[in-house]
Amino acid sequence: MGTQGNGRKRVHVPMTTGGAKHAPGGIVAITLARLALAGLMLVGGLYVGFRGIGLVPPVGPLIDPANGIWAVARTTELPAGELLEIAELNDSVRIVYDRRAVPHIWATTVDDAMRALGYVVARDRLFQLELQTRATTGRLTELLGEIALAEDQRQRSLGLAWSAESDMAALDSTSRVMPLLSAYAEGVNAWIDGMNPRDLPFEYRILGARPLHWEPVNTLHLIKRMGYTLAFSSHDLRRMELEQLIGVEATDALFPVRAPIQEPIEPNGRDAPRFDFRELPEPARRNVGRSERRKTESLLTADPPIRRSAGRSGEVAGSNNWAVSPSRSANSHALLAGDPHLQLTLPSIWYEAHIVVPGQLDVYGVTIPGIPGIVIGFNRDVAWSFTNTQADVLDYYREVVDDQLSPTEYSVDGEWRALEQRIENFYGQDGDLLATDTVYFSHRGPLVQRDHSWLSIRWTVLEPSGAIDAFFGADRARSVDEWLTAMERFHAPPQNGIVADRNGNIAIRSIGHFPIRAGDGSGTKLRVGVVSANDWRGYWPVERYPFSLNPAQGFLASANQQPKDPVVDNTYLGVNWIGPWRAMRINQLLRADTQVTSQAMRRFQTDPGSARADLFVPVLLEAAERVLEQAQDDNLAEAARLLAEWDRRYTRDNERAVLFEAIMAALTYRVWDELATEDGSRLATPGDGVLAQLLEFPESGWWDDWNTEDIVERRDDVIASSLRSGLERTIALHGPPDSGGWRWDQIRHATVLHLLGVSALSAVELPIQGGRSTLNPSSGIGDFGASWRMVVEMSTDLRAWSTYPGGQSGNPVSPWYDNRISQWVDGELEEVLFPRRAGDLANDDVAGTLTLYREDYR
Repeated sequence: MGTQGNGRKRVHVPMTTGGAKHAPGGIVAITLARLALAGLMLVGGLYVGFRGIGLVPPVGPLIDPANGIWAVARTTELPAGELLEIAELNDSVRIVYDRRAVPHIWATTVDDAMRALGYVVARDRLFQLELQTRATTGRLTELLGEIALAEDQRQRSLGLAWSAESDMAALDSTSRVMPLLSAYAEGVNAWIDGMNPRDLPFEYRILGARPLHWEPVNTLHLIKRMGYTLAFSSHDLRRMELEQLIGVEATDALFPVRAPIQEPIEPNGRDAPRFDFRELPEPARRNVGRSERRKTESLLTADPPIRRSAGRSGEVAGSNNWAVSPSRSANSHALLAGDPHLQLTLPSIWYEAHIVVPGQLDVYGVTIPGIPGIVIGFNRDVAWSFTNTQADVLDYYREVVDDQLSPTEYSVDGEWRALEQRIENFYGQDGDLLATDTVYFSHRGPLVQRDHSWLSIRWTVLEPSGAIDAFFGADRARSVDEWLTAMERFHAPPQNGIVADRNGNIAIRSIGHFPIRAGDGSGTKLRVGVVSANDWRGYWPVERYPFSLNPAQGFLASANQQPKDPVVDNTYLGVNWIGPWRAMRINQLLRADTQVTSQAMRRFQTDPGSARADLFVPVLLEAAERVLEQAQDDNLAEAARLLAEWDRRYTRDNERAVLFEAIMAALTYRVWDELATEDGSRLATPGDGVLAQLLEFPESGWWDDWNTEDIVERRDDVIASSLRSGLERTIALHGPPDSGGWRWDQIRHATVLHLLGVSALSAVELPIQGGRSTLNPSSGIGDFGASWRMVVEMSTDLRAWSTYPGGQSGNPVSPWYDNRISQWVDGELEEVLFPRRAGDLANDDVAGTLTLYREDYR
């Protein structure tokens, strides 16, 4: 019996369940080729990026034959009957890995289950655990060097680490949260302390670093990171610039509080979307001559820049979830589907697991590495998922301070209050001090500088989240009502939680703290900080949250659209809502099917139909027809003919979707020329719902091209020029229409990048079905998308199907690193294994076993 690290003992014994290690054929050749390519690229000085941060890794560690990149092959397999001692355990824990490399954890106490979860997550995702924590705490420079300094300074200026530490200090010692955090940390550290040198993940070798021990507060850091990703905004600051550019009324109309197309999350009693289209106020004319505004050619003849972003639009990738009542399902059981859309990475943001503590827990789903428990998933009685609410939970206050360079006090109600100060030191890879900053805090939150002013931030994410307590309650819920009660403890970031139970109930609620603001309650303006009356007055009561339980329509769905119909409740919740297209499409599919099956639910997740295309294409073709009636135009006629051939579906073999997207890009570029700054870039871009609204008003001044002195353009002129431009651009980039270069799977791809951006360890140019504003949205470089897909049938003997783009392991040479990619690309979900007892898994379904025990284990 050998010992490893701090006396922890690891014993290899024959597998007792009779299963064999699962390894796809040819994996050795594949992984050697992958490592060879990665090694060559890295030694050659590859620029490695982490969300825009780059570095050139050291060469020495990579070519060391004993401990270099090749050594990671040692830990590619699942445990084969291992026994491992962990002193903190109360009793032994049995872990069985199934054929999908999912660990099924059987423990006698909840704390032991969390220790085991921490251990298996660390074994598979150690570098990911540390990287996401460092990103939140602003300590990337210690891994990546000075090139990460600006990002670290930004993160610390937002107070995320400060608020996590404050939350930890305030935790009640009698609550369930602290034992969960501590037990999870003990499990992570048991793996770290027991590692052999060759167990060290390859990324640490690249960076010449060693893993840090996991602290309980790191879980709270992760929750803050979730909040930053899902609930940070600066829209009110951007609106100030827009108001200066086009006026207050125009800004309010282009980036509205009330979405122009209403398909709300909380059903409003309608069986179709409502189009609240009103004429847009014309843009304010700046006090300069037309020719002086921008020295560019007319937008009717100019093309949109190929590589320039379309601007800060509401049309971004989002998430979907929906549930169907037994009255509309084929087998008379409730059905639930969820696919949160987040950044796609290898390894995935999610880790799949099953946790059993007899009489207390029997829950399956995905956790985020670092969280003790299941975040999205199901137990024997309840299933649930989330989408982002898009609510406005952040305000800026302009503060008056005593010293613009080094403030110590700020003024409120005619009195000076002391600013709290926090000294932030930033260290490099060798421990050298790179920089020192001072972060200031008012009673509202951290202060940041902008345009020679000090602004403080009030943000629900910087307050206690309640997420861990809520997740733990959700994992144990036995009904929709119990789940909803548990999630009342969830405060940030705001989410649309959908839930179904075995009794046939379905519900959805937008959960989180929603601020009650002073005055008219709006959060669209920068607030004055010298008056305490401008502070938040509290939060919405739960009974005001957007909510529906067992609606008459028999289904519920969310896709980041406006949660409440403003006709029903016009209380301010947010602004500039994500386009309604995905919500319109899923509701269309659900309304049309009164016998929904689990197979249909899985098919809907990659449905290629587009409500956006269904609205725009007829209008584009009608405009082209009117223009062609006035004059012959061969290019316009050809563009219209080709567009008319499109079935408005984003299938992989489709050869016309690319033309539509090129036309829409050209149209967007031309219409919103008033939003361009002096350098020609666009300050912001309204969503396509606002553009659809504008189509109803052909004489609107927004159609006029400000660069043409003596011509006033109208809607059909701009549409016609956009059709011509779209065709010309598509041919220039992809060849003639029937050359084969227009196929969607050759043009639009998904991209799943390695955490450090190592291209040889990434999955790129993945041809997927779906496009912008479809249920499987894809835009830009495709690095956002469905990070987890799940469908659950709440039958007596529950069934579920799932997948995600990646694999359970973070080890690039493991067969479990990216083994689910092809399944995800094809929109296929695999039925999960949900055994009641460890022995219920068939031998062929067992890929590995592990037993964790304490010293007196026999």
